[in-house]
Amino acid sequence: MNRWITLSLIAILGFATPAAYSQSIDDSGSGAIEVSDDGAVAAPRPGARVGRKAAEKYMSPRPAQTSGSDSAQSRSTAAELSPTDHYLALTFGGFVSDTAYKWGIRDQQDGTGQSTFGVTYRVGEWRNSMDLGVRIDYNSYSLDAGKANKLSFMPVVSFPDASSKFPLYFGAGVGLGIFTTQLSGESALALDYSLMLGARFFDIADTNAGFVVEAGLKNHLFLASDGQFNGTFVAIGPVFTF
Repeated sequence: MNRWITLSLIAILGFATPAAYSQSIDDSGSGAIEVSDDGAVAAPRPGARVGRKAAEKYMSPRPAQTSGSDSAQSRSTAAELSPTDHYLALTFGGFVSDTAYKWGIRDQQDGTGQSTFGVTYRVGEWRNSMDLGVRIDYNSYSLDAGKANKLSFMPVVSFPDASSKFPLYFGAGVGLGIFTTQLSGESALALDYSLMLGARFFDIADTNAGFVVEAGLKNHLFLASDGQFNGTFVAIGPVFTF
């Protein structure tokens, strides 16, 4: 009888011990087995958190974070943009004195320049320094042998930059002149170069419009024949920043 009682107790303890040991691992987290890089099995590390609850913290989604550099770049871009990044000037005027050499039937002739119309648009800027613009001029001339008209395309550098709002500026440019009307036997292409000094006034009456007054030299050299033109001009017109 005692023999059967002893065997029964051994069987009960044999089935109960694994369950109790498993429960203690899940609840306390002790008994975790670590495996090193070389494959060796280390002894359980006391106090290690294992099991389902320990794994859930690694599976939970993390809150989205905004990169500090992206935020700084967005603020910097917004600060650089302004409603006055664009500059456009329209000028109307005429020549106050000029001399044409070997253009037409005479070797030299004065008072040939008539009117000038120009459009200037800023395409680039060296901040706190100067502007790069494109100027398109349409000039008319009257000579003894007939009339001539020329369209000019000219990159222009002016300083200080328009963003400074300084009223006085100085500029220079070199470009290509194309005669839409030309005297017979004269070159249809010319090398244009110009110097200008002006005053510009922005934001008249709290608007994005103002006006500009400009004076300077508008000269050209014929590319396919001899001859040249030297003229002094004065022009005025509106200027817009937007």
